[in-house]
Amino acid sequence: EEDSNSSSETIDGEQNREGWDNKVQYILAQIGFAVGLGNVWRFPYLCQKNGGGAFLIPYFIMLLLEGIPLFYMEIAIGQRLRRGSVGVWNHIHRYLGGVGIASMVVCFLIALYYNMIIAWAFFYFFNSFQSPLPWSSCPTSLFIPLKTTLFCKIMDDFLCSLAPNSTPNRLLEVAECADTSATSYFWYRNALDISPSINDPGSPVWRMCLALVVAWLIVFIGMFKGIKSSGKVIYFSATFPYIVLIIFFFRGITLPGAVDGLVYMFTPDMSRLADPNVWRDAATQIFFSLGLGFGGVIAYSSYNDMKNNCKKDALTVASINCGTSIFASVVIFTVLGFKAHHRSQQCIDHGPGLAFIAFTEAMIHMPAGPFWSVMFFCMLINLGLGSMFGTLEGIITPLRDIGLRIPKEAIVSYKMYFSALLCLISLAIGCTFTLRSGMYILDIFDTYAGTLPLLMIAFFETMAVAWVYGFSKFSDDIKLMLGGDGPGWFWRATWCYISPICMFTLFVSSIISLAVKTPQYEVYVDYPGWAIGFIVCLIFCSIIWIPIIAFLR
Repeated sequence: EEDSNSSSETIDGEQNREGWDNKVQYILAQIGFAVGLGNVWRFPYLCQKNGGGAFLIPYFIMLLLEGIPLFYMEIAIGQRLRRGSVGVWNHIHRYLGGVGIASMVVCFLIALYYNMIIAWAFFYFFNSFQSPLPWSSCPTSLFIPLKTTLFCKIMDDFLCSLAPNSTPNRLLEVAECADTSATSYFWYRNALDISPSINDPGSPVWRMCLALVVAWLIVFIGMFKGIKSSGKVIYFSATFPYIVLIIFFFRGITLPGAVDGLVYMFTPDMSRLADPNVWRDAATQIFFSLGLGFGGVIAYSSYNDMKNNCKKDALTVASINCGTSIFASVVIFTVLGFKAHHRSQQCIDHGPGLAFIAFTEAMIHMPAGPFWSVMFFCMLINLGLGSMFGTLEGIITPLRDIGLRIPKEAIVSYKMYFSALLCLISLAIGCTFTLRSGMYILDIFDTYAGTLPLLMIAFFETMAVAWVYGFSKFSDDIKLMLGGDGPGWFWRATWCYISPICMFTLFVSSIISLAVKTPQYEVYVDYPGWAIGFIVCLIFCSIIWIPIIAFLR
């Protein structure tokens, strides 16, 4: 009875909380947060990395057993308690306050490198206003030794042996591009100017620095007025990408070799299912894509009316998110099939730059290529911004809920100044990714900062709701919000048993795998000792707050 009264008081005390203008704005915001670069940029390269169709099997299993149940749970608990991630877990039990702080740290770490990807999209966007497109042909005036480039590592030894050790002439610089492709060369040389290894940081690439400044400026403008501002931006950002993807789909399936790419995508290599890393990548992609454990889903749903049908919202957004990932991958794999056909499989593009290389390859074979290039990178920027707004909301909303009592008339000013400070700090740290070795650092962040920590955060979230808050009480809350009989046996089984067991097993197996086998990057090169130490710090700098807060309290 005391718990019930406490919950009612919380909701009564939040009557002045901001709200969405309408249901459509909220749904588009959740779609914009869930459907982002993780679908168009991250999912396809994980699919390619983990054996094509073999990756889809654990992906759909994890979606059913973890993704949809946890997404529904986060929306429901945020809507019922009307608080951000820190406020929700503090309300359930004071020892769980560290779960919300861990989510905030993960949001911050992911925002750092996520906006660098948006900056890459800005760089390509600005370069699209010329004809022919700058990545449509190989350059003829750069002097870069073949043996010192990353390409030598992804070529066979015979090609590398053709390069002399002396200072190269123009013939060799053309060969470097010709041995891969103009689009790959533009990505690795013009955009990143990538160094041979992570131990060779080099200097910041000034054009990437400028693009990053633009990216954080746009994020600030979209965020400082709060959810009403970001919600209005999302009307466009959540819908426009689908138009562009459909256009690229119809172009992609008409390219020679497109069918071969689709066959690779949907033909599973069953032997890969024995690799725990494939299951880890599938599970963490679900978390990354749906935004589970970030706090953004809870923050957005906390602005809902309590009687909103959160179950329908969860199923709708999760289905759209999954469908978008598959659809975007189909588009990319048609282009990869075309590249393999066109290049006779001379080299395979892989890694975080896969989407950039694949789509730019499609553009140079389309009529009015610059126009479609502008449209595509405008789409990519919109996808990224939609997710960035949700990620940063997972930081801003909890700070408001942990005791920063601000007069209603001062909320806009507070958000403006705090958003500005957050963006400036993030920009300063994010400049690390503009170094010539920046892509290697970004790959570390992408692989470790928001993967294993999210498994542990979501594990504690599930245990908190199902066992500390209590399934029966949570079931009563859902009955109050939705009416009817409450959640059925499937939700009880996943929330109480299946999801936490899966997450804990994946976390432990991933830690063991990390300890047994030295992590590698790009072309199977072992990370140096300092990088491994950095990886460990990235994993534990967020989840360490869970035991720390519990111990202090």
